[in-house]
Parts: sequence; structure tokens; C-alpha cells
Amino acid sequence: MPRLALAAGFLVAACGGADAGEISDPTPAGPGGSGSAPPSSTSTPPGGELPGSPVDLRADTNRDGVVSFEDPTDDDGEDTWDAKHGAIFLANLDDDEVKCPTNVDDVDFPKCNDAADDVVNGEDDARDLARLATRPWPEAPADTTGSITTSAADHVRLFKVRGESFEVLGEDGALSGDEIRAGVHLAIEGRDIVRDLAKWDGFVDVVFTVRSGGASESDTVKMRVAPLITAHHLSPAETTYVSLVNTAGGVATRTDLATAATAAGVPAPQTIATQDQWTQDFFETGYMSMPGPNGTQHVMRVNIRSANMSSPQSTRNPLRRAGRVVFTHLRGKDSAGIQEYDPSRFGRFDTLNSFGNFETIPPYTRGGESFPLGRILRGSTPSYFPDKAFGRMMEAQKVQEPLYVDTSWLIVGHVDETISFVKSPSPRGWALLVNDPAAAREMLQAQADAGYGDTPMFVGKLWSTTRSAQVTINQVLANTEVMQASAEAAAEIDGQLTVIKAATGISDDEIIRVPFLWEARSSGLVAYQPGLVNGLYLAPDHFVAPNPHGPQIEGVDIFKAAMQERLAPTGVTVHFAEDWDLYHRNLGEVHCGTNATRAVPAAKWWESGR
Repeated sequence: MPRLALAAGFLVAACGGADAGEISDPTPAGPGGSGSAPPSSTSTPPGGELPGSPVDLRADTNRDGVVSFEDPTDDDGEDTWDAKHGAIFLANLDDDEVKCPTNVDDVDFPKCNDAADDVVNGEDDARDLARLATRPWPEAPADTTGSITTSAADHVRLFKVRGESFEVLGEDGALSGDEIRAGVHLAIEGRDIVRDLAKWDGFVDVVFTVRSGGASESDTVKMRVAPLITAHHLSPAETTYVSLVNTAGGVATRTDLATAATAAGVPAPQTIATQDQWTQDFFETGYMSMPGPNGTQHVMRVNIRSANMSSPQSTRNPLRRAGRVVFTHLRGKDSAGIQEYDPSRFGRFDTLNSFGNFETIPPYTRGGESFPLGRILRGSTPSYFPDKAFGRMMEAQKVQEPLYVDTSWLIVGHVDETISFVKSPSPRGWALLVNDPAAAREMLQAQADAGYGDTPMFVGKLWSTTRSAQVTINQVLANTEVMQASAEAAAEIDGQLTVIKAATGISDDEIIRVPFLWEARSSGLVAYQPGLVNGLYLAPDHFVAPNPHGPQIEGVDIFKAAMQERLAPTGVTVHFAEDWDLYHRNLGEVHCGTNATRAVPAAKWWESGR
């Protein structure tokens, strides 16, 4: 059940700015010319070769942010794509001039973006296009003609760049003899990301063909559309978000989050105007990038709407309404919005489509296989799974191959209920936070044995307006339902750990076990105590956990102390946010109610070769 709710980087005349890189201006090359370069990849049909023809199409094959005719590495391997070679372009899905409508139906939101028309909308839009160029052939015979064609015309758009103007290349890609003699500057945009590998794998061959005197030659450049990358917790938060729910519980949570943000040196959370308090669940943050000059990345932020369906029978507006924020609030300059869902699903297993059930394991290498930007982690089983269309889209990105664990035993079914990640001084650089119900029971039993069994916990808290949550240590230990549910949770969490250990190679020494108990309800298990792993990682050394309201022994909340002690070796300071009323008793915690846009990692996705 768901939680309870209330690069382009190239300098041409149109772009300007020395930070945009450049296309090297080639010296006209022909017989005896001084500007010749190593032979390009060509394919010559039986009609014969073109005498003296420098049929040469260049893109940023060496990924240095510059298209160059002088640098042979922009030619070497240009018709392949791997970890070392291959040009890249962006799916141009942002709205640089912020002109897209914000009051349309769900099915219409994705129809507006900078790739939706054949116009380059200003300098900012121009910077999102990857560049190509043909080598000039001043000596081309009078009958020379040519063309630029692509292997994926439905997925890309090519422009001819003329000074400050961009002209869409015609369907036949025809080039005149004059254009071939002068050389042509080109720009390419993706019309969309890869959504289904069975329909498009994200690669495109751009083919430059020149014809004269019955002969022809071609040169091919292979390019790949940038994948959608999601953020992992080791990247510092740049902007955090929380829903603007003005109940006493909502105000209390936001106040504590703001205090923690100040301590972490980040801005207080931005508020989103919705009564849907599960801010983590209705959108996910990510980015796309391509090489820029001087080792930089040209980045487009991407915000992903969840595939949650609140009105599955509707053909126009089936999706969770709060997720519109991806298009109404977050889409704009260098920021895209994306949604993907199967409209025939009718809300099946809908809770699994919330982004509390979507985490990113930090970077790791195991068995010679490297994931420099981490891996997606989701709850899914063959019989209990999230939207398959959305899943195909994420798998199609290739760089962060998803890993799946079983969350079917949970009422809410989200991976963030049991697992999180923090930085660590270990060689791996991170540690796994995981719930340990047995440790919680042992802590309480130790206090009971020490004579503190009558000490209350959940003091002043309510399960409902008429039912107090306050209970003593002895009463909790005597609650067979809580003890049984916690034992079941421990076994299920061990199953999750087995999967993660096998995939990542993480050792027990790199696992931080966090104590809290569970209870059973009609359709599964949920945290009985506030789930301490379910927190917001603000900065490399600041983590915000829910206030556990544990028993106070000699003035110290033993569950707060346990969390702080376990994270102390990592150098992470733990802050506690009040979340009982708005989140905990409605089946969620701090992480469920917050979100973050994180810094783009230094690692470049293309170096993975995926």
C-alpha cells in the first residue's frame, strides 16, 4: 500500500563565450595542400574514388570539448564508440527560454521542450547542441554534390550552422557543391533519451557522402546520446526540498531541517506547494552530460516524475499530481523534465513506483567490473514489481545497471525503509547503513536487565488523536507482535544484504547496523520506531535522521546515542528532525519527506564505456 498522504561546448558565432570550446578552422586541403590530416574512415563504392577528395566528417570523438581537423584523435576510431572513443550529444529536453506551459494535462507535459521544434531557441539552447564539421574541399569539381544522413533520423535533428543562424538539415540531407567546397558546420540534438532498447539503443551513425563524376566516398562518425544519470548520496546536496504542509508536524520537521542545513552549510530546504508530504516519492533528480572544453562537463539537470498513478482510469491525467512539479517548477534553463509509465498498468503495485523505492548505490568496482557512478537500487520481485515501462527506461541508460532486492514484505515496499549510504574513510569510500532489529531488542533488554524496564519511550506521542503511543521498555519487550515482526524483518533484511554483498563485495566491516524495531499490519511490516536509516544526507559529514523518541536513560535517548556512536567513525554528524506526526505515524520518515539536487560528480559517465 502507499504511504498515507495528506555541449555542447563548442564555440561558433551563435554561442559566444570563451568557455564554450571551439571548432578548429581547417586550412583548405587538396592536392599539395598544407592542411592535410591522417586519412579519415571512408567507404568507397564500386563507382571509384574521388581524386584528391578530403571526405572528412569530424565530431568530438576524443571528448575534449573541441572538434578539430588538426588533432588526429578526433578522426581515429570515430566510427566506433567505447570507453576511449566516441562523440556524444544531449537529448535537448530542457526549456532554456522557460516558455513551456505549466497548466496542461499529464500527457501533454512532455510534448514541450527545446527539441520539440526545429528552432534553436537562443544562445543557451545552442550550447546544448553537439557540433560536427566537414573538411572544406575548395577544389571540388563543378558537379560535386553531397549529403549528411543519419541511421536514427527519428531520434535526432541535425542543423547546418551559418554564422549565428541554424537551419534544419532537410530530410535528404542534401549539401550543395558550394557547401562542400567551403565546409559545413553542423549541430545535432537528441529528440529524447533512450526509453526502450528494443526501439533505439541511443547510437546514431552520421554519414557524410560526397559524389562527383560517377564516384562517391563516405565518412562515418558514431555518436551516442547521453544517458540519464541519477545521484548517489556521496555527492553533496546543492538544493533540498520539502513539501509545504503547514500542520504543526510539518512546521516542526521543516524547522529541524533548516537547523541541520545551517550546520551543514547548505541552504534551507526549498518548499514545494503541495499537500503531498512525500517529497522523495514523487520526483527524482538526475542529470545528463557531454564533454566540454578543458576537461569540463556540459550538464543538463533532469528531474524525473514518478510513475505513480492517482487516477489510473484517466487517459489524460493518470499520474500523481504532485509529480507535476518536474514540469511546473523545476523545468527551465538547463533543466529537463521526464516522465515514463505504462498507461495500461492501472495502478498495479503502485507504491513501488515511488522514488523511496529508488536509491543509487555509490560507485564501486568488483570483479573487474566498474560502476563509477554507482548503481540503481530498487525493490522488485517477479511477482511484485514497479512499472515495467519505467524500468525499461532506466535499464536502457546502461551506465547504472539496476540491482533489485525484495521489498514485498513491507507495507510501503521501499528500499529506503531499510537501507541508506554514507561516506566512509575506508578504501571503498562509503558504508552501508542498514537496519538491525535484533540490536534494538538487545538494547532494550540490556536496559531492562539494568533496572530501567519502566522507562517510557514515545513520550507525548500519539498514534491517533485518541491513542497514546507512550509505552515502557518492558511493555515493548513483552509485545510478542512487535518482537515477531522484528524477527521477520531481520530475516528479510539479511536477504537484501545477501544481494547487495554479492553485487558490490561490501564486507561486514563496511556495514553500519542501525537499531529499530518493526510491527506488522494487515498487509506487511512497517517501522515501529522511527526508522533511523531513513534520513537525508545533506553533506559528506551531515546526516538528518528522524527523532527516535527512545527511552531516556540518565537523560540520554539511547537510540539517538546509538546512531551517533555508530556513525562517529565515519566523521558524520547526525542531526535529528521531528517527524512523528506528519511522517512516522503515516508510514514514512525524513527521507520519504525530503529530496535533494546533488552536485554532479567529477567522474565522467562515458569513461565507463557503456
